[in-house]
Amino acid sequence: MSLLCVSSYVLLHASRKTFSNVKVSISAQWTPSLQNESAAAFSPSETWEDNRLFADEKQATLFLGALDSIFLFSYAVGLYLSGVIGDRFNLRYVLCVGLCGSAAVEFVFGTLTEWLQLYNVYLYCVLWVLNGLLQSAVWPCVVAVMGNWFGKTGRGFVFGLWSACASVGNILGAFLASSVLKYGYEYAFLVTSVVQFAGGVVVFFGLLTSPKEVGEEFALERGAAVAWIPDEPEAQSPRAISFCQAFCLPGVLPYSLAYACLKLVNYSFFFWLPFYLSNNYKWKEAEADRLSVWYDVGGIIGGTVQGLVSDFMGKRAPVLAFSLVLAMGALVGYSRSPDDQVINAVLLATTGFFIGGPSNMISSAISADLGRQEALRGSQEALATVTGIVDGTGSIGAAGGQYLVSLIESKLGWMSVFYFFIVMTGGSVAFISPLLFKELRAMWRERRALRRQL
Repeated sequence: MSLLCVSSYVLLHASRKTFSNVKVSISAQWTPSLQNESAAAFSPSETWEDNRLFADEKQATLFLGALDSIFLFSYAVGLYLSGVIGDRFNLRYVLCVGLCGSAAVEFVFGTLTEWLQLYNVYLYCVLWVLNGLLQSAVWPCVVAVMGNWFGKTGRGFVFGLWSACASVGNILGAFLASSVLKYGYEYAFLVTSVVQFAGGVVVFFGLLTSPKEVGEEFALERGAAVAWIPDEPEAQSPRAISFCQAFCLPGVLPYSLAYACLKLVNYSFFFWLPFYLSNNYKWKEAEADRLSVWYDVGGIIGGTVQGLVSDFMGKRAPVLAFSLVLAMGALVGYSRSPDDQVINAVLLATTGFFIGGPSNMISSAISADLGRQEALRGSQEALATVTGIVDGTGSIGAAGGQYLVSLIESKLGWMSVFYFFIVMTGGSVAFISPLLFKELRAMWRERRALRRQL
């Protein structure tokens, strides 16, 4: 079951990564190929601009940033809704609709519009709103399924390793996009959307959302007259808590706000890194796509190692705070990376370790902890709702940040963008600081009690 959950989000992120990997090609397609002082001689503009959307690359870049924000705002709204839906309906159905529906929208957005030469700003916006709503159904569902199958013991390591599925999807998407980009960006969308749709079909027929379904299948295979009954009495009649109740659970608000700052930085790398590498260092787009995967490699290792350390300590906040403080230093170092791909890759992996790792922990292990905490008092049907709140709040922060990134870059340059990232990372540390001090006091009391016993 964990393999199907991993595959679901890997395929979703692979298709999502395609858009960031082909931004240079899309920008070129949306702007006139001929730009010089004699351009007025080619009037009317339709004869030489054809169906171009924008007059220059800066306008196209701003619109690409706006599309990122549109996607993430709709994604955030969808997360608040899909988390509640996931706790009330069959997780398998919700997950399948999200995967297959998103694949169809991405095919229309990136492939069909290009084949038909249909360039329209409003159509792109509507499609990307729909895509955000559909994709929002996936993450709360897969976290809820994993939470049903794995207990709290070792959750940091298991979820840290498993949450690497997003980074694995980014790597897969980068390689798929770069391998077919020479044929046109529309084929990058075609390949990833077809693979994602196929994955949704597999999930529909193969996913078991909880051990309870295994028991039911076991009973049905033997012709049992009654369905499988779980051992825990409280599981016989699970109650789904309301959105407001989930939002007021201890720890949900500070982690949600911290994730809003952190996801802004993490998703800015996700959406803009290939574009930044191609424009700042003048590297080929395919080379930039392949180099960008080192950020995700660092995130995979960071999420796994930090999850394991937090399991060993029994606390999450100290590990997060320490990593985020080091992340600010890593951002300073990466912003001054020389024009050398090897050095850039090393600095990029280091930055991914200290930013992607905490991001993976909050969105998976910590969300599962919050959705299974003792304050629920038997109302265990809250995991998808809590996950939707945390990830949805994070997506709101990330949404606002994407347009700001394009705006800051166009006005002040990339160095100012990195300063913005450093400030946001510091904000994330500030929001979890009350939890940090609380957990440090608890650790001190535990050690003090242990010394007394000895």
